[in-house]
Amino acid sequence: MKKMYNVASLDNFTQLINISSKKYSSKTAFLLREKDGSYRKIKYSELRQRYYNLCSYFISQGLKGKYIAVVGNNCYEWTLAYLAAASVGIVVPLDKELSVEDIDNFLNHAQVAAVCGDEKILSKVAFELRTPRKYFSFDAIDCEYSLIPCQDESEIDSITISKDDTNILIFTSGTTGSAKGVCLSQHNVLSDIRSTLSVVNIKSSDRTLSILPLHHTYECTLNCILMLSRGACITYCDSLLKVAKNIVEYSPSILVVVPALLKMLDKKIRQSVSEKCPDKYRHYFDDNSFAEAMGKLPWLVRKVISSKVAKSLGGNVRLFIVGAADLDSAIVDNFNAMNMRVLQGYGLTECAPLLAGNSDFYFNPKSTGIAIPGVQLKIDEPNYEGIGEILAKGENIMLGYFKDKKATDAAFKDGWFRTGDLGRMDADGALYIAGRIKNVIVTENGKNIYPEELEARLSDFPEVGDVLVVASQERGKTEVKARIFPNIDVIKKKLGHMPSLSDIKHSLGRIISDINAKMPGYKRISNYEVLDCALEKTTTCKIKRFGKNVNK
Repeated sequence: MKKMYNVASLDNFTQLINISSKKYSSKTAFLLREKDGSYRKIKYSELRQRYYNLCSYFISQGLKGKYIAVVGNNCYEWTLAYLAAASVGIVVPLDKELSVEDIDNFLNHAQVAAVCGDEKILSKVAFELRTPRKYFSFDAIDCEYSLIPCQDESEIDSITISKDDTNILIFTSGTTGSAKGVCLSQHNVLSDIRSTLSVVNIKSSDRTLSILPLHHTYECTLNCILMLSRGACITYCDSLLKVAKNIVEYSPSILVVVPALLKMLDKKIRQSVSEKCPDKYRHYFDDNSFAEAMGKLPWLVRKVISSKVAKSLGGNVRLFIVGAADLDSAIVDNFNAMNMRVLQGYGLTECAPLLAGNSDFYFNPKSTGIAIPGVQLKIDEPNYEGIGEILAKGENIMLGYFKDKKATDAAFKDGWFRTGDLGRMDADGALYIAGRIKNVIVTENGKNIYPEELEARLSDFPEVGDVLVVASQERGKTEVKARIFPNIDVIKKKLGHMPSLSDIKHSLGRIISDINAKMPGYKRISNYEVLDCALEKTTTCKIKRFGKNVNK
């Protein structure tokens, strides 16, 4: 990376809070809607005081050096508890969608001494488990514990935070069903933030809407701690069903999303524009891609359309940061055509999380970008297509897996972290993701088939809702099978009537034939199954590759 922004390094979260409070004291760190509909502002100066107060309170409760879990809906109290817990002990962010049994397993495995969370979740956990540990509700953290004055700030300032200390323990199940505890230091997270800010300009005037679950490192690092380090304002989404409403309500300038969400917005925008575009220009959208059609419009018409789309997104969105799955480059082009930048990146929880990305200095919508400053990437043992396992080095790489030396040793090769992802790199160093090693389908003649490639092609068709490509042994040899949940509304609209099962199969069969015609013989989809319900997904909208989704 030849060009970079100059960004100061940070040693720990306490330093981050102090610097942000000094530089952005009167600016709003959190904008919150109250139950009565009014809005509350948490200034950076108030955030600092509450942070020190809560750290002091945790210490008074004997929690210094202890594991402290945080579980619940995205909110400012979640963030406050996370920062304080990671500063006086080890924070354990948990998925609020977990069953009580799974929560219990993680709490016991990490010997968690206290849990901070939503009152509803805490009540259920405390009642069903009856385990002797401390419970702090978010309401109590806001209205009581973070208001008890810290008598000695030096007690918090003097806590030694080493680069090699685990301050964050994240249990991740991903989409494979096998949970591991990822041990991260504050240094891992802060080095990743510094690298990101070196190539992406985030300003104190920016406002973001927190949509993705905060227990995921992607959201927590890039859309929370990073934003606080820049004096930006954080607002919170009510639910995935209210994303559109909340975007208009809070008028964010930055949105950190997953491809599924951006795809949903793209679909609504394209449909609205094509329907409301002046009749004389409507054929552009029938005969060209959305981005190409926008480029053919007269300047004034293009400006009016872009303005209306921007208004539907609150009027201020300038940047989408996208990760967690592969993104169709056509969607990137569509938003760019409306003067909204989309920067796609690649990373893993074990890397705190970002490894590569598009940026202010490098942009290639067909790739997930190049290695961010401070990170090295290479392809291990590439095959004839240049595809091999992606290996990484950098200050952001995890310390190891919790209480699992065998898994930790297996995760590294000659000092390089093994991502478990397959990819290739071009001459510019741009990274292209092929898929997960565990998902590769190997044919009898040794050919590799990457399910994600076929899933991406199938997902390009609006008739396809959810899709999962798996190996099939139904004819005595390894073949490719697609499990598809159809988009009935789209098929109905195209047919002009409610489709029968035969209509659905005919529609999907035609799509598969079109795809197969463009693929090498060994990659072709041999059979497909029409599902009657959507596939199960993770909290970041990834389709799970275990459980009911893969049962025959």
